[in-house]
Amino acid sequence: MTPVILEFDPPVRVLKRAQYEAFAFELLDSDVRVRNESYVDPTAHEYRVRIQDGVPESCSCPADASGNGPCKHRVAVAIRPRILELAVKMRVVADGGSTSCGDDDTADLPCECEQLSESLPCWNCIDAGRRDLSE
Repeated sequence: MTPVILEFDPPVRVLKRAQYEAFAFELLDSDVRVRNESYVDPTAHEYRVRIQDGVPESCSCPADASGNGPCKHRVAVAIRPRILELAVKMRVVADGGSTSCGDDDTADLPCECEQLSESLPCWNCIDAGRRDLSE
């Protein structure tokens, strides 16, 4: 997946805020809800970033509507390729397609479950589809 941040060319101020603010991400079908946990009431600062063709195309925040380049929420998604990749995969599944964990031609990372409690699988096993949280 090509980095979309190059297409955005955000102002330095927006890029810095996208990097250091405490964002939380939630996948919604093929879009991403971005919540800014830096505020006392984070729910008043959550917006939906629409992903189209692998690019954070628009955001429901007032700053994005101003038309002065991409908002910090879109940039925050763009600089996190794993979030963007998962949103794209969710669109494929939502549209009736399917995707597998190993479709990116990368080797699965080794199991690290033995370093955790017996009831909790490691991220590598979850990501590779070897285990899930319901086991």
